[in-house]
Amino acid sequence: MALTATTLFTSPLIAPAFGEGAFGSYLAARSADFQGDFVATAEYGARAIAENPENEDILEGVTIAQLVLNPLDKATPYARRLQALNEENRVARLVLLGDALGREDWDVALAVLESGVPVGPLMADMLRAWIEIGRGQMSQALEIYDTLAKDESAKGFALFQKALATAHVGDYETAADLLGSQLSEFRLNRRGVIAYAQILSQLEQFDDAITLIDEAAGGVMDEELTAIMDQLKTETPLPYTAITGARDGTAELFYMIAENLAPDAAPDTVLIYSRIAEHLGPELHAATILSAQMHEDMAHYNLAVAAYSRIPQNSPVYLQAALGRALALNNSGRVDEAIGELRTLTGQFPTRARVPTLLGEFLSRQDRQEEARIAFDQAVALFQGETPAQWRVYFQRAITLSKLDDWPGAEADFRKALALNPEQSNVLNYLGYSLVERNESLNEALDMIERAVAARPDSGYITDSLGWVYYRLGRYSEAVVQMERAVELLPTDPILNDHLGDTFWAVGRTREAEFQWKRALSFVTEDTDLEELNPDRIRRKLEIGLDQVLKEDGDAPLKATEKAPE
Repeated sequence: MALTATTLFTSPLIAPAFGEGAFGSYLAARSADFQGDFVATAEYGARAIAENPENEDILEGVTIAQLVLNPLDKATPYARRLQALNEENRVARLVLLGDALGREDWDVALAVLESGVPVGPLMADMLRAWIEIGRGQMSQALEIYDTLAKDESAKGFALFQKALATAHVGDYETAADLLGSQLSEFRLNRRGVIAYAQILSQLEQFDDAITLIDEAAGGVMDEELTAIMDQLKTETPLPYTAITGARDGTAELFYMIAENLAPDAAPDTVLIYSRIAEHLGPELHAATILSAQMHEDMAHYNLAVAAYSRIPQNSPVYLQAALGRALALNNSGRVDEAIGELRTLTGQFPTRARVPTLLGEFLSRQDRQEEARIAFDQAVALFQGETPAQWRVYFQRAITLSKLDDWPGAEADFRKALALNPEQSNVLNYLGYSLVERNESLNEALDMIERAVAARPDSGYITDSLGWVYYRLGRYSEAVVQMERAVELLPTDPILNDHLGDTFWAVGRTREAEFQWKRALSFVTEDTDLEELNPDRIRRKLEIGLDQVLKEDGDAPLKATEKAPE
């Protein structure tokens, strides 16, 4: 599995069936490696290596697979064999560097680093600084930081690392000065903010630490930040736990590499660095969460579940991991397990609205609408004050209420969601479309949907809504234009094709209408929402035409108008 691999597959972790023997194992291993199937790569690759120990490509794939699936110790023997075949192999060097850093064998780590590892020159210098600290050479580490700080592009990062290092050796005054005055424009992440608060508290600057946390949180406090604030308010110094040793420093750096790679690099590449970070920093749970997220990106949901499960309940990020685990369980088809775990979490975290919100989402998708409503009610009851982000919960509850035929309640929640986020295109579209279907407030519905289309012009569903409101208003020619655009965006959607057929019929293009209705029927699957589309009604339209179907349904006949009714 090369570091530059970008091809991802979403198939289950099952290797293709090949013939028995060395060649069959080789083909199976190569295929699994190409598909990013770590489990099969490890299994078939081990067989292939037993038959042909000199195959570098297979050995590299197995090394990565072992690193991803198991503790780094399991990958190290393969990395040594890989290096023996090619001493410049980048994967081997990374794994062996991680091994040496984990054992705190600083001399070996420095030798491996200087042989060249794919971390970039800035990170290599940062790693060298922490290795020097591990060797007891603090002055040399400070020289590295000061040299890097002369480069404006690296200054902020270098001084931040210097602050962590000086705090590690107990020089909190220097660390606070670096973080406060010299890094005033350097944006700290969450971990950096907490480290700074710990440093300020060690200097008994409790008010400054409280202000720092309060401003960084922006009013959104979780269990970890609340506990920190409570301790600061008692004027009790926080222990400096950000970096407890040089190994922690190297773990942070590998995590930063992985985090920076994540938006653009292939997930298997990111996993190499995040897994090494996990090895070096067992308490660095942010790296574990990143590993889990990369598995999700590769649709390896069972591996994501396993990764999230590595985070203990006493971790500050346990709730985040537990919610991620529930999502991964749901995505893997283990829906009942996911719902069960969320029900448990509602008891463990009775004040966190995110838990019943996610529970409501899962229940709603299972068409367990009454249970979903109860969950959403629980989430809303936990709100303290109003924030724009709450629109989503009201929106989701509105959809559930509409499916329970409680339109007054649904409309109230739709409008509450819009009050919190007036230009949210999903709410504008859903409420506008619902009003159209109910033949209510059509001018208001048109305004809502036009605003939604302006925000998301490439959304087929929203464009369909605009076409449908034109159709309901009798503006059939305009409806055709929008419906054709919607079907262009989503050509195989049965509902959109059915709507296009109706608009064609309304303007007298009857043959094209019948063609679209037939297309709509051909695209119906087991996933089609049969509340939105009735195949029998489409067949009836093909038999007797839309005009007669409307008459049978008791609906108003088609009537074109130049202007929407007031």
